[in-house]
Amino acid sequence: MNEASHVALFPCAGMGHLIPFLRLAADLHSRGAAATIITAEPTVSAAESDYLSNFFATFPRIKRLQLHLLPHKKSQLTNDDPFFIQMERIADSVHLLQPLLSSLSPPLSAAVVDLPVLSRVLRLASLPIYPLITTSARFFSLMASLSHLPPHENDRLEIPNLGSIPVSSIPPPMLDPNHYFAAMITTNTAALREARGVLINTFASLEPEAVEALRRNGVDHILPIGPLPPFKRSETVIVLPWLDEQAPESVVYISFGNRTALSKSQTRELAAALEMSGCKFLWVVKGSKVDKEDGEEVEAMVGAAFLEKTEGKGKVIKGWVEQERILAHPAIGGFVSHCGWNSVTEAAALGVPVLAWPRHGDQRVNAEVVERAGVGVWEREWGWGWERLVPREEIADKLRAVIGDGKLRAAAKEVKQEARRTTEVGGSSQRLLQGLMESFKTN
Repeated sequence: MNEASHVALFPCAGMGHLIPFLRLAADLHSRGAAATIITAEPTVSAAESDYLSNFFATFPRIKRLQLHLLPHKKSQLTNDDPFFIQMERIADSVHLLQPLLSSLSPPLSAAVVDLPVLSRVLRLASLPIYPLITTSARFFSLMASLSHLPPHENDRLEIPNLGSIPVSSIPPPMLDPNHYFAAMITTNTAALREARGVLINTFASLEPEAVEALRRNGVDHILPIGPLPPFKRSETVIVLPWLDEQAPESVVYISFGNRTALSKSQTRELAAALEMSGCKFLWVVKGSKVDKEDGEEVEAMVGAAFLEKTEGKGKVIKGWVEQERILAHPAIGGFVSHCGWNSVTEAAALGVPVLAWPRHGDQRVNAEVVERAGVGVWEREWGWGWERLVPREEIADKLRAVIGDGKLRAAAKEVKQEARRTTEVGGSSQRLLQGLMESFKTN
C-alpha cells in the first residue's frame, strides 16, 4: 500500500450521499491510497449506521474519524426535513474537525467532501479539496446556475448551454430563497471555483450535453468518474433464493429508496396494480421517511389478502437491501424507481429498463436523464409524490409495457455497454481516477 497519498472523505446525510463516498473510498483504497472516512454521529437512519459498520468490517485498513455533532440550532431558514436538518448540523459542526484532521497520520494529501459542507471545509483546511457531486450532471447544472438564473418565463427555466428545464421538475424548496435547500446550494456552488476539481458520479456518454454545459458554464474542472462500482461486502444483507427460480428478465423490482415512503392509499393502488398486471415482482416497502420510526409490519402495509393472492408470483420485503446485487440478477427485467441518482446509475450500469416514478428532490430531472439516455420511460402526468393518487389501472399498464418492451431492453443494454467501456482500463472514468491518484501524490 502506497502511504504517500492519504485522502479524507466526508459524506453528508442519507444513503444517497453515503454510498457513492464509500464506493469511491473503496476504489481509491484498491489503487493504493490510504483513506479516512469522516462520519457524522449520530446518523439519521439505521441503514446508514448498519452500512457503515459493515463497510469498516470489510475494509479494516480504511480509518474512521467520528464527528460528534452539535445540537441542532434552528436558523431563520425553513428546514423541516430530518435529512436536511442533519446536513445543517454537520455544516455547523465542521469547525470541530480541525484538530482531528491535523492529528491524522500520515498527513492528508487531499479531502473529498459533500457539497453541503464545501464552503465550510474550504475555510477550515489548507488541503486540496474535491467536492463529490452525488446527483446527475443535469441537476447539478441547475444547482450551479441557480444563483444567477433570470426569472423564469411561463413554466420553464433556461439553463445556459443546456436548454430549459420545466419549473414543474424543480423541487419547490429550491426556488424558495428562504429555504435551507436553496441557501445551501447557492452558498456552496459559489465556492466551486476554489475546489481543486469537481468529481461527479456520472459518465459523459450518459449525459453528454449536461457535462459539456457544466464545462462551458464555468465548472471546467468537472471530472465525471462514474458509474462508481459497488464493492464486495463482508456480509450479505439479504439473500433471495426465490429470484434464482424465476425466468430471465421476468421480474419487476420496485423500490423508492431510503428516503421515500408511499402514502397508504398509493401503496394500496400499487399492490392492486401488481396483482392486476400479472407481472412477477420483488417489492421493497417502506412505511416512513426515517427508518428508525418505521415499526409497521409488511402485512399491515400491503394487506394480508394481497400477500395470499400473490404468493408465488412475488415477494414483498422491508428493510435495506443490496440493490445493485438485485439489479444484477438475470431474473430482473424492469425497475420501478423513484430515480434517486444511485438507482439511476446502477440501472444504467446493469442495463435494467426503468419505469421512472419520481417523488421529490432531484428525481424528476433525473427521470429526464433516464428517458433521454434510453434507459427507461417516465410518465410525467404522475407528478410529484404528493400531487396525485396514481390509479392501479395506469400503473398496471405501465408495468406490462416496461417488462415487455424489447426495444427498451435493447437500448438499456447499449447503455450498459457504454458504462462498461468507461470503467474498463483506458476508459474515460478510469483515466480520470488514475489522474486523480497522481494528483494526490504530488499535492
